[in-house]
Amino acid sequence: MDALSERAALMRESLQKSQTITDNIVSILGSFDDRLSALESAMRPTQIRTYSVRRAHENIDKTLKVAEVILAQFDLIHQAEDKIFKGPHEDLESYLEAIDQLRSSVKFFGNYKHFRNSEGTLNHANSLINRAVTKLEDEFKQLLLSYSKPVEPDRLFEGLPNSLRPSSGSPEYQGKNHEYEQQTRTSESANYTPPTLIPPRILPLLHNLAKQMFQAQPHQHLVKIYRDTRSPVLEESLRKLGVEKLCKEDVQKMQWEVLEHKIGNWIHFMRIAVKLLFAGERKVCDQIFEGLETLRDQCFSEVTVGSVELLLSFGDAIASSKRSPEKLFVLLDMYEIMRELHSEIETLFGGKACLEIREDAFGLTKRLAQTARETFNDFEEAVEKDATKTSVSDGTVHPLTSYVINYVKFLFDYQSTLKQLFQEFDQKEDANSQLASVTMRIMQALQSNLDGKSKQYKDPALTHLFLMNNVHYIVRSVRRSEAKDLLGDDWVQIHRRIVQQHANHYRRTAWARILSALSVQGLTSSGGGSSGAAADGGSSSGVSRAVVKDKLRQFNTLFEELHQKQSQWTVPDTELRESLRLAVAEVLLPAYRSFLKRFGNVVESGKNPQKYIRYSAEDLERMLNEFFEGKTSNEPRR
Repeated sequence: MDALSERAALMRESLQKSQTITDNIVSILGSFDDRLSALESAMRPTQIRTYSVRRAHENIDKTLKVAEVILAQFDLIHQAEDKIFKGPHEDLESYLEAIDQLRSSVKFFGNYKHFRNSEGTLNHANSLINRAVTKLEDEFKQLLLSYSKPVEPDRLFEGLPNSLRPSSGSPEYQGKNHEYEQQTRTSESANYTPPTLIPPRILPLLHNLAKQMFQAQPHQHLVKIYRDTRSPVLEESLRKLGVEKLCKEDVQKMQWEVLEHKIGNWIHFMRIAVKLLFAGERKVCDQIFEGLETLRDQCFSEVTVGSVELLLSFGDAIASSKRSPEKLFVLLDMYEIMRELHSEIETLFGGKACLEIREDAFGLTKRLAQTARETFNDFEEAVEKDATKTSVSDGTVHPLTSYVINYVKFLFDYQSTLKQLFQEFDQKEDANSQLASVTMRIMQALQSNLDGKSKQYKDPALTHLFLMNNVHYIVRSVRRSEAKDLLGDDWVQIHRRIVQQHANHYRRTAWARILSALSVQGLTSSGGGSSGAAADGGSSSGVSRAVVKDKLRQFNTLFEELHQKQSQWTVPDTELRESLRLAVAEVLLPAYRSFLKRFGNVVESGKNPQKYIRYSAEDLERMLNEFFEGKTSNEPRR
């Protein structure tokens, strides 16, 4: 027990000592905290001064760097200024780099407006840019002017397909081969080579100049410079080619031959202008204003608008001039060239800026189509109502017939063009059907007119001969032309039957009286038995010699009248003429031979038989071969 008490007393003593030590340590640590706080307070000003010094150094470094950049910009402006004062002529590339540098410097100092001298520097740089752009403008204008020359006609002709080039060096149109031109459009459409209007090495320079000017000044100023330089050159190229400004009044005063020639030239000029000159101009414009889309189309439009108006004004004058049948073909030629150039015009003059030019060109195409259509209708009406007093006394083909048929045949050279024209106004009906319908109406109008003209003849036989000749000419011409495919075999067969009907009517009308003179009626006495004997070659005592002589006299007179008259008539077609003679001979000669065989001995047994039997059957056959030869009245017999 005592031992335990001693141990407890020792433990209490140890705990008291530990508490004392802990209290002493806490006291010591507390004094350290006070000392550290004092030390920290003492060091804080030093730390602040050190941080400020470091920040100051950093700011000085930044300021020095900015100063270096600013000074570098001053150096660059000074270098650019030297180049600007030298001008662009000696070293254009370096000059353009100087302008770019000035623009970069303006942007730089625009971001340093707090810099004390920034405003003055900006004004100086902008002044240099304005001066530089003014010199650029002069350089652009001078460079463009130096290389903008009118294109000589010979150079333009070199760009045409070989077969469209004039035979000589003259810019005059050498004549139009319609069939050839149809082939040219398909086989040689890729053989047009636009001329080089500005050397390729100059175009990049002009492009760079235009780009700098575009950035520095109002766009319209650049457009004006380009237009005022290029437009007169393009118009002069057309004048050298032979294009002239003509109005409706000028056209109305011209003789047809002169006007036709000018229309042929205009067609040639339109092709050259669009496929060569305008195509070349578009190429130049696209390269100079590459990347400047808003300017490209506007510049091209303003350069070409005067030239386009010059060309289209002549077309408008023709389309609005007085209509006449002979103008139809040149109207179709003009309509055809406008249709041919349609896709090129649409491509070259694409874009909003060229809209008016496009509409003017396509409007002319429509007006030409409308005038051609109205002229077509006028022609149909004129054929039906033709009241010319031109007569054909010999019954041959009337000039109106040959004119209309040749007109229609020539129209068929324009089949594809006519079909396009019809489709301009009526796309529902098939173009072939429309062309066939129009052709039939013209043919019907011609036949109606010929029926009227045939009534001018007093001799009904000549009336039928006239109609036979003319309808035959129509049928033969149709059979030999492309019109046959449209009108069809039925139409041809119907009109061949009409020819045959008129031939039959002629034969009956012309030869009825003479054939009645060879009839046996009235040749015998009231007792009719002897006529049978005469027919058998026996006694003809029952036949009245006087009546037989009168019959032969009447026959001779009628035949001689017919011979004299109808040898002056004409059947121009050899085959038709021979068939008509044969048809007459097949009726006349057997009747004459039969009459002489039965009653010739009645006359031969009397006095002067040759007075009554003037002709043998062979004589008649020979004389029939003189019919329809169109002899004059005093021309000797064969």
